[in-house]
Amino acid sequence: MKTTNFTLQDEEQFNLYIYQWQPDTDDVASYKGVVQIAHGMAETAARYARFAEALTEQGYFVYAHDHRGHGRTAASTADLGHPGDDGFNWKVKNMAQVSMHIRNTHPTLPLYLMGHSMGSFLTQKYMYEYPHLVDGIILSGTNGPRGLLGAGRTLAKLEMSLRGERHPSTLLNAMSFGSFNRAFRPTRTGFDWLSRDAAEVDKFIADPFCGFLCTSGFFYHFFGLLQEIHQPAQMQRIPKDLPIYVFSGDQDPVGLHGKGVRQLLKLYQELGLSNVRSKLYRDGRHEMLNETNRDEVTSDTIAWLNHQVESRAMQA
Repeated sequence: MKTTNFTLQDEEQFNLYIYQWQPDTDDVASYKGVVQIAHGMAETAARYARFAEALTEQGYFVYAHDHRGHGRTAASTADLGHPGDDGFNWKVKNMAQVSMHIRNTHPTLPLYLMGHSMGSFLTQKYMYEYPHLVDGIILSGTNGPRGLLGAGRTLAKLEMSLRGERHPSTLLNAMSFGSFNRAFRPTRTGFDWLSRDAAEVDKFIADPFCGFLCTSGFFYHFFGLLQEIHQPAQMQRIPKDLPIYVFSGDQDPVGLHGKGVRQLLKLYQELGLSNVRSKLYRDGRHEMLNETNRDEVTSDTIAWLNHQVESRAMQA
């Protein structure tokens, strides 16, 4: 696997730090497609290198950028967790900017967008804003509609008015994630809900670009995104034939231990989306690509990608 890192500047002068992984071979005929990854909250795109290695071995190019307020896109550690004003709409615009760069760089290859956790919710918005830029969607560690978002947004707005939008919010973080470890007691760390693999949890905790507190402004705009993406008028804009693959652990608290994922799949069925596949992994937690059965998860995801590439070739 060859690795290249570079930056793209957006309209607000944010420098998006991008990881590019590509196959070792120069045999153009062996290239299958491109996978773009939108990472989750309080993590970095660098964590997807292992998944990228498996993809590049199968002939895929992989691109993943650090979102605003994350990783090396953040100008300093003080900027971790703060995406700027209207940051979540800008995050989706940034994803589209990276997609267009990929399209220009690899004009003959199909492009598939995978979003994990927060990245999956950004991707759910992308699905009705920019579906023409991609040939398929993968959602990992995602969820359907949630209640109490209005109350959470009101609280975030109050905290912003009292402490400023850049205040790292212990309160909103606890409100959002405080209960996630409850199902896994006795717990060893505050992040046991991520994976059954203790070594992977420890790697997350040790990474300076992971596990940081996000700001009041972050939560205010995040809750707004979550309110928007499941509005019927928005979901109706998703192309009915868009290929979608949803995978999650059935013990993932983000997906309400499978219940929220099933609700989302039901919504897609009711919308008449005709090309949706899914898999819930028994006993899996939030980060299925870092779970004890990650090889199975990676193999299943590659199988879906290969099927899409083959189907597309047959239709050409």
